Amino acid sequence: MRRMYGLERWRKRSKRQLREHPLCAKCLAKGLVVAAKIADHVVPHKGDPTSFWEGDLQSLCAKCHNSTKALEEFHGYTSDIDADGWPTDPAHPANSGRVRKPW
Repeated sequence: MRRMYGLERWRKRSKRQLREHPLCAKCLAKGLVVAAKIADHVVPHKGDPTSFWEGDLQSLCAKCHNSTKALEEFHGYTSDIDADGWPTDPAHPANSGRVRKPW
């Protein structure tokens, strides 16, 4: 599967993604403007060629790709927090059985 990243087809797809979406999607969601360097599969392809070539991409900065996204894939949830210091991801263990306040 790693060899697919070296193919011209992937390089063109990756460059197109970054050209059309030059800012990091995860940073933008936090209100930050950071240049993206990596075209990342939104849903991990896990070696499936169809998912690799046809799956949706997002543009990420290296920090988000190598830390935030990697941890999210490993654990199955993000560790982003809200203004109250509580995890925003409903899948985070801290939110197990917690009723979110409507305000």
